[in-house]
Amino acid sequence: MDHFYFVRHGETVWNVENKICGATDIELTERGHQQAIETGHKILEMGIKADIILTSPLIRAKETARHISEITGIPMEVEQRLIEQNYGIWESTPRDGKEFHEAKKDMASRFGTGESMLQMAQRIYNLIDDVKKSDKECILVAHNGIVRIVESYFRDMNNEEFSCFGIKNCEVKRYEFI
Repeated sequence: MDHFYFVRHGETVWNVENKICGATDIELTERGHQQAIETGHKILEMGIKADIILTSPLIRAKETARHISEITGIPMEVEQRLIEQNYGIWESTPRDGKEFHEAKKDMASRFGTGESMLQMAQRIYNLIDDVKKSDKECILVAHNGIVRIVESYFRDMNNEEFSCFGIKNCEVKRYEFI
């Protein structure tokens, strides 16, 4: 396939509280459910005719994908490689903290008990390569940390750009293979 779509999950309580969710399994807020429903309708309006929705196993992404699937009729499947990065010592700390912003630039650090950016990039780059080889049009539903890696697959980024990159809850982003 020559492209795919990426959707970040809907709002969670920890998003509202400005906390890093990471691999912690946080549920959607009522607003997050509504965002996911609206995203399903938006996907229909955009004329996206995907064959499959691949979703992170975490509840916030699975529930977002479920709403989109119910509205669009596109089947969904859990893809383990889409799980958000385990940020180790940074889980549940302020998302906009200066220390965390700097820590994201250290590509080999596992944040104490977590997963490094390099480890995550390996699994996400492999997934993107699989999507590219596939004959199916895909929508990936996952997390801000995952889209940061996806973005780095498609464009050159310095550490500052990488550390700052993100998309809004339930934003739909199209990626084109060259």
